[in-house]
Amino acid sequence: MLELNQHDETSGATSVAPYRYALCVEYAGANYRGWQTQKEKDVPTIQETVEQALSKIANEPVSVICAGRTDARVSGTYQIIHFDTSAVRDERAWVMGTNTKLPDDIAIRWANRVDHEFHARFSALERRYRYLIYSAPVKPALLSKGVTWTHKTLDIESMQQAADYLIGEHDFTSYRAIGCQANSPVRDVREMNVYRAGDLIVIDVRANAFLHHMIRNFAGVLMKIGAGEAEPVWAQQVLQARDRTQGGVTAPPFGLYFVDVKYPERYQLPESELGPYFLTQNG
Repeated sequence: MLELNQHDETSGATSVAPYRYALCVEYAGANYRGWQTQKEKDVPTIQETVEQALSKIANEPVSVICAGRTDARVSGTYQIIHFDTSAVRDERAWVMGTNTKLPDDIAIRWANRVDHEFHARFSALERRYRYLIYSAPVKPALLSKGVTWTHKTLDIESMQQAADYLIGEHDFTSYRAIGCQANSPVRDVREMNVYRAGDLIVIDVRANAFLHHMIRNFAGVLMKIGAGEAEPVWAQQVLQARDRTQGGVTAPPFGLYFVDVKYPERYQLPESELGPYFLTQNG
């Protein structure tokens, strides 16, 4: 792993690798145990796979930091990472070269040189996820690992009414995993829309940051309400309980996509196209 600061044994000085790059990574998460490298050997993760590919292009060890760590089987269309390197490569080489070293389900979309003040995680102003639900009597075959399927008919008006209760700054203890390690359960949900896009139902959420399993727990509650098994106000009651055991089932990871991160304009990073690409766009 390349440390952000490298120590010069001869002079005793600490130096910073001269170049910092921001990259956009797209990945289908079905075959991976999440973003973060695991301690166990032979456990496939996005981070480890990307670092190995970048290290080959840089011809030196590369360690990356991401905007937001995604869970096992979760996908990303706009995961932003940064890394420091002493390697001299142009931005096209970081994209095209690295992609030749990656499996088919991971791709670098673009690379930008940034200053050392940029941090993929701490410079982020907000993040955005989309959760895709296929509501139909028969399961899908082509996107079996790209959407969450339910045979139940879901009412999106009821789901939107429920979602409205969750907008704003709240204590989301009831909507985070019991094992969540975040210091605070308070997050600011800035927008949550439920709509149809072709044959899919989309839960589209923007927030300053998210808790472990937060979107999947939102989806579990909204799907139950959409199926007519609870009233929309139940979403608020769960929120106010501040008790994860009151929150119902955590929805599956399939269908969850990390689709956007906002940074200060001065970094001039390319805007997200708000994937996944097969989704009929709506706003």
